[in-house]
Order: sequence, then C-alpha cells, then structure tokens
Amino acid sequence: MKIYFPQWQGAGTGEKIEDGAFEVLQYLDDPDFVKIPLSNIPAGKNGEQRFNINNYDAITEQLSRFKEFLEKEQPTQLATIGGDCGLEIVPVSYLNAKYSNFGVIWFDAHADINKPCDSPSCNFHGMPLRTLLGEGESKMDGLMFSNLVSSQIHYIGLRDIDAAEKIRLEEGNIYHPSKVNIIELIETLKGKGIQNLYLHFDFDCLEPNDYDKTYYNVPNGVTINEALTCIEALQSNFNVVGTSVLESITAQTDDLVPIHAILNTLMK
Repeated sequence: MKIYFPQWQGAGTGEKIEDGAFEVLQYLDDPDFVKIPLSNIPAGKNGEQRFNINNYDAITEQLSRFKEFLEKEQPTQLATIGGDCGLEIVPVSYLNAKYSNFGVIWFDAHADINKPCDSPSCNFHGMPLRTLLGEGESKMDGLMFSNLVSSQIHYIGLRDIDAAEKIRLEEGNIYHPSKVNIIELIETLKGKGIQNLYLHFDFDCLEPNDYDKTYYNVPNGVTINEALTCIEALQSNFNVVGTSVLESITAQTDDLVPIHAILNTLMK
C-alpha cells in the first residue's frame, strides 16, 4: 500500500516539508497513493509544547489517524511519502508486529534517537527511534503496534549525533559505521537472521553537493550513487516490506531530477 502523509509538525515549524512531500507526490504521479489527513490543531509558530515535545497534540492526533487506517486496511507492505521522520513510529511498528526477523535501515544524517528530555530542539523528528524502542514519552506508546530492540536498527549516512544519542548508540551496540560498506551491512543483517527490511530514507543522508534540497544539510554525506547501490543490494538480498522518502523540501520539479532514481526505486 502506498501512503501520502506529509506530516511536518514533528520538525517544529516544519518549513517547506509539506510542500516538498507534495512535489514528490506530483512527480511520482501514482493514483495508488492514499492521503492520510493532517491535524487542524495549531502547530508550528502557534503550536504548544507538551511533555518536552513541540506540537504534541497535533502530532498525536494525526498519528492516531494513521494507526487507525493501518489497523483497518491491514496492508502487507508500505511505501510512504512524508513528511518528517517522526511519522515513522506508525509504519515501522506496524510492520515489526507483522513480520518476524525484521530489521530497519535508517538512511539519515541524524540518529533520531533522543529522549524528549534530552532533545536540544524538542522536535519529535529527532525522537522516533527512541520512541520505537519504548523509551520515549510513555503517553505515545499507544500510537505504536510494537517496539523495536537495539539490534534491529542499522544506520547509513549517520554523522550528526547529539551527546545523549551517542551514549544510547554505544550502549545498544547499534550499527552506525562512519562509511558505507554494503558487504559488511549485508553480512551483519544475515548474521542476525534478519530477512525482512524497512528502508527509512531521509534525504539529508545524502552529500549536499549531490542533493541539498533537504530540511538540514550536513556535509560529508552518502553520494546518490552509493545510496542507490545500497538500496538495490538490500532489495536483492532481503524482503523489503516497507520504505519511506522524507524531508525533501523543494517545490520545484527540476530540483528532483538528481533523486529520480532513488524515488523510483523506493516508491515502486
């Protein structure tokens, strides 16, 4: 099933995130995408912070809607256009409950594994993996179908890590190499018995000289060719049951040309 869920509230003001998601939707021009409506609760500059999470009420209302939709439809696979990374707690937890031997590949410049109390920004898009581990805001636990364990998480392109996140990565022995090594990644996954994968793709994992139309630009990222080769290798060696493309911010059609192959491969 293909989902369009342009959540932006998890990024605080979320400037241009919804516009960027819509441009991806327009490019793909696929009538199979189903739109999950966003909340009308004030957010961004008019939003409120609760439990150290900005725009908490808007986020939880629309994520509840997303969860209810999946409960009703019971899809076996998901491809999601977003939106900010905070939306991932719903599709990842859903597929984790549905499939055994499940792993997550987190293509991202950021670890997204802060607790709310440790987050410098209090923006939820920096918290989804900690939430999925069952270590986030407990009042959000009801939004999820299941919890992950540390060994299921594997990063590609990670390079901007908060101090508290670094501690959690080391404590959990979470896979986060400094450079992409596809052979090592595949061997690591197979060594754990992982067969089914979710590919989370935040475009800020990419080297800005290749693609810079992202909510954050972090130097020394993964090249587009490296990312595409990695995605294709994972698709060849494992059963990819879920994918996402997140936090592209351009509303200009031509700007997407460099990432056409990534979009086509992840959203097919």
